[in-house]
Amino acid sequence: MDNAAWVEANGGCRQDILELLRSDGPLTVRELPDTCEVPWRSTGWTNNKNVPKLLDFMVVRGEVAVVGRQGRERLWDLASRIYPDDPFPPWEEAERLRNERRLQSLGIARAKATKAPGEPWDVREVGEPAVVEGVKGEWRVDPRLLDQPFNGRAALLSPLDRLVHDRTRMVELFEFDYQLEMYKPAANRRWGYYALPILHGDRLIGKLDATAERKEGVLCVDAVHEDAPFSKAARVAVDREIEDLARWLGLEVMRS
Repeated sequence: MDNAAWVEANGGCRQDILELLRSDGPLTVRELPDTCEVPWRSTGWTNNKNVPKLLDFMVVRGEVAVVGRQGRERLWDLASRIYPDDPFPPWEEAERLRNERRLQSLGIARAKATKAPGEPWDVREVGEPAVVEGVKGEWRVDPRLLDQPFNGRAALLSPLDRLVHDRTRMVELFEFDYQLEMYKPAANRRWGYYALPILHGDRLIGKLDATAERKEGVLCVDAVHEDAPFSKAARVAVDREIEDLARWLGLEVMRS
C-alpha cells in the first residue's frame, strides 16, 4: 500500500484529528485520537506510530502544522490558523521560490541530484553555476554569498542537519565519513548510538558521542571522535559547545 492509499484508508482518523484540532487545538500527539483502521507498518522506529505518520502526511496536504512546543512535544493545529491566507503562486513560481530558499539555506547544492524521500536535494537552475575542484558535475551557488567574507564557528550538528543530511553532498564537499548508527547493533557502531557531527570553521572534524541522563542530571560525554587530532583552538571551541549543549538541556557535563 502506497502512502496516499494508506492516508485514504485512514480517512476517519484524519477527520477525527481535524475536528478535535478545530475545537480544542493546539494539541500534542498524545492528545490526538488513534482511530486508524490500517496500522502504519515499518521496519524502523515508526512502526505502528499511526498518528505521527498521519500528521506528517497531513502537513504535506496543507491541513495541519506545528505551532510550537509544550516541553519536548510538538503542538499541532490547523494549518489555516497558522499560515497566512495569501494567494497561491503558480506552480512554476512556487517551485522556483522553493529552490531559491533551499539554495539560500545550503549555500551550494547540486543542480540535479538523485531523488530523495521527503525534501529534494537539488535546486535546478536557480543561483549561479559553479565547479567544485575534484568533484564532477554541475553545482549552483547562492550569488549573495559570492565574494563575501566567511566567519566560521564551532557547532554540534544534528544528524539530520541540512549540512550533512545529503550524505553524498557531505562526502563530496567535506570528505566526511559519517552514518547515523542508531539502527546498528551496538557492537557494529563506530561512533555511537546518536553521534553528533562536529563542525569547526569550514570543516567537519569529528563526532560527539554523548548521552543525556536526565534522571541523574548529567550529559555523559562517552567519546569525542577526532577524525584528525584537534588543534588546541578546536578542542577549546568544541568543549565550549558541549558545555552550551549541557546548559541548554539543564544538565551537568560528565566525561567518561
